[in-house]
Amino acid sequence: MAVDARPMEILNQKKIVILQTAFIGDAVLTLPMIEVLANNNPDAKIDVVTIPKNAEIFPASPFVNEVLVFDKRNTHKGFKALYSFAKMLGNREYSFIIAPHRSLRSSLLVLLSGIKESIGFTNAAFPIVYKHQVDYEYDLHESARNISLVSDNAAKEYSSYLPKMIFSEDTKKKVDDFVDSITKGKKLIAVAPGSVWETKRYPAGHFITIIRALIKKNYLILLTGSAAEYKLNEEIRNALDENCVNVAGENNLVETIYLLSKCSLLITNDSAPTHFGMAADIPVLTIYCSTVPEFGFYPYNGKSGTISFTDLRCKPCGIHGYEVCPLSHFNCGQKLLPEIVLEKIEMLL
Repeated sequence: MAVDARPMEILNQKKIVILQTAFIGDAVLTLPMIEVLANNNPDAKIDVVTIPKNAEIFPASPFVNEVLVFDKRNTHKGFKALYSFAKMLGNREYSFIIAPHRSLRSSLLVLLSGIKESIGFTNAAFPIVYKHQVDYEYDLHESARNISLVSDNAAKEYSSYLPKMIFSEDTKKKVDDFVDSITKGKKLIAVAPGSVWETKRYPAGHFITIIRALIKKNYLILLTGSAAEYKLNEEIRNALDENCVNVAGENNLVETIYLLSKCSLLITNDSAPTHFGMAADIPVLTIYCSTVPEFGFYPYNGKSGTISFTDLRCKPCGIHGYEVCPLSHFNCGQKLLPEIVLEKIEMLL
């Protein structure tokens, strides 16, 4: 497929499909791009292809028409199923296909769909399939990088576009009732101590010290996370007295974001909750252990911050993280002492 320069702006499209089958945090950071795209194409129908785990994100966007679930681990695993799904996309007569996700699977979907107008990043797997290509600029925030696929003004625009969601009345009632039942006059601070990657996790003992100090200041702590992080959260909660509630796995993603909107602050690792905090538009403190803010996944709503122990030759040790510290000392987490983090928290509060 021939490659030519990207259009200055993607304008006057009537039916657009976006491929985003990456991690849940990456999916949330696609929402600003969708808003910019919708603003530039007010009459367009914008559909999104995503994985089952992320399927609840995009219906909450006021700019998404339809969500198509691509179950790459089960139903659509294997080339035959991928080919069939791609042909289904082609038959829906989209005028443009956009792929923020840079995987080989996404590139194959673009190629096999036969949709003539396509755009992706130059560092995508098999980039030749994209008619239009955009450089993946490593010095930009991920939200800006995504917006760069559809606009020339990404670096200027991105800070004006937080991930936007609409909350149903059922979601509001469930969360509001829960908050009313537990707060008793206390302000809420959310703490998300988990991460898929072990070396992104700030030490549980340090979190306990920080939470204990916040409880003494009369805050009520919500330990949030997925169901898989319930055990970690419970270990932290059991080390404390009252005024700490473990809500891991109790809410779906949209409910979690609405719950975060009720909090004075979110304290989290360099993980998906950072982006949930942007969707809730609250102050977020992101703690960096093995990674660094320069990777482009920091909180960017203007009232948030980051903290990191940087005096290490071994940091960053990888773009994602590891199950264990490659050098066995985990100094990036251990040496970032709780009192340093508490000083930053006081600034944000």
